[in-house]
Amino acid sequence: MTNLYADGAQILAVAPMMDWTDRHCRFFHRQITRDSLLYTEMVVADAVIHGARERLLGFDPCEHPVALQLGGSNPAKLAEAARIGEGYGYDEINLNVGCPSDRVQSGTFGACLMKTPELVAECVAAMKGAVAIPVTVKCRIGVDHQDPELALDILAELVFAAGTDALWVHARKAWLEGLSPKENREIPPLDYGRVYRLKQKYPNRFIGINGGIQTLDEAAAHLGHVDGAMLGRAAYHTPAVLTGADALLRGEEAADFDFAALIDVMADYAARHIAAGGRLGHVTRHMVGLFHGHAGARRYRQILSTDANKPGAGPEVLRHAFAAVDLGAASEAA
Repeated sequence: MTNLYADGAQILAVAPMMDWTDRHCRFFHRQITRDSLLYTEMVVADAVIHGARERLLGFDPCEHPVALQLGGSNPAKLAEAARIGEGYGYDEINLNVGCPSDRVQSGTFGACLMKTPELVAECVAAMKGAVAIPVTVKCRIGVDHQDPELALDILAELVFAAGTDALWVHARKAWLEGLSPKENREIPPLDYGRVYRLKQKYPNRFIGINGGIQTLDEAAAHLGHVDGAMLGRAAYHTPAVLTGADALLRGEEAADFDFAALIDVMADYAARHIAAGGRLGHVTRHMVGLFHGHAGARRYRQILSTDANKPGAGPEVLRHAFAAVDLGAASEAA
């Protein structure tokens, strides 16, 4: 298995997002971009060890390269969960040190770990000792009243010393006191310069950036300063933004994307999922924003939001929705 971080190549990634980047979402995104790194939703280490592993960890081979994001703060449990993840074939194990949700606060992990960087380093060292694949960390620039200059430097120094292969930084503070998880994605100001300065301090370490990146042009601008750029909500809500990702990474002009072929692949995938006992809506809920900006996109969204969730809905609903789209015309009302 190739170490994604071994050759110094730049990386574009789709961020791990709770309730969104499940296996169906990742399969869909992989049909749009072959080269971008995909992440699972955060999975708690205890769930990996004791839960329904195939449901939690199973993925389609086409998803490679794909990383498993773990949540937790117990080094031994994280090491065991990492070993299990490696056994499932993941290309990377990532430790969540950035999620501000109530769930992670009650479990004392996620962004809470920014307050205990020594423990983060212990977790990284334990996971590195358990697996041969890359172990990485995704963090914030700080939490609550921490000074981001000091807090991020301390965390980076400790996790790099512990052996982490990469540090992905969401360029916002997380406010665990007074802001909801949604507000934490929007209210704390972005400070891309802080992440750039971290890269200047560690020129030979992989530093990736996340937070508020809306377009590939913005991602390309960040790649002039750091090693990786990660798109989150923009990639989910307007997935067509990913159509030029591979060309950007290869330094090529983006070719026209074959949306008809994409729909064919996704309809076939949905049919297999339904035959296995699933529902069409499990797949199509991730595809609602695909044609944002095109004439007919509103009708496409309406069909997927209603008909795809009806009992017995089949892949023909997706084809019917696609038929409403005029790819040759843009519409402000789309």
